[in-house]
Amino acid sequence: MIEALLGNSNYVAAKKMLDANVLRYEAISSNLTNIETPAYKRLDVTPSFESQLSQAVTSKDTNQMAALNPTLSVDQSANTGREDGNTVSLEGELLQMDKNLVEHAMETQLISGSLLKMRMAITGKT
Repeated sequence: MIEALLGNSNYVAAKKMLDANVLRYEAISSNLTNIETPAYKRLDVTPSFESQLSQAVTSKDTNQMAALNPTLSVDQSANTGREDGNTVSLEGELLQMDKNLVEHAMETQLISGSLLKMRMAITGKT
């Protein structure tokens, strides 16, 4: 029963999305810290992670999902046009932070729901 819940593809995908979410918070923090640093390049979760996770979710391959690990890389699409070469935009980072907050709330709800099912299976109560 526990393996069925914790090995469920939705649970594994939600955990991986939460890992990426936490890493994105670290990137946003670094970006905001370096907003005035000349030539600093904006960081974000490597775009290939999301496409790889999407493919794994589509195939429902939990082993493939579990093997994925999000990483940070320079955001190649970021360009603020600043003379000092810094690619961080305060408005963009604040918008990304809000989006990340909503995603984090959704992902924790998905994981909490799975854990509540396990609790109910073990105790017989909610």
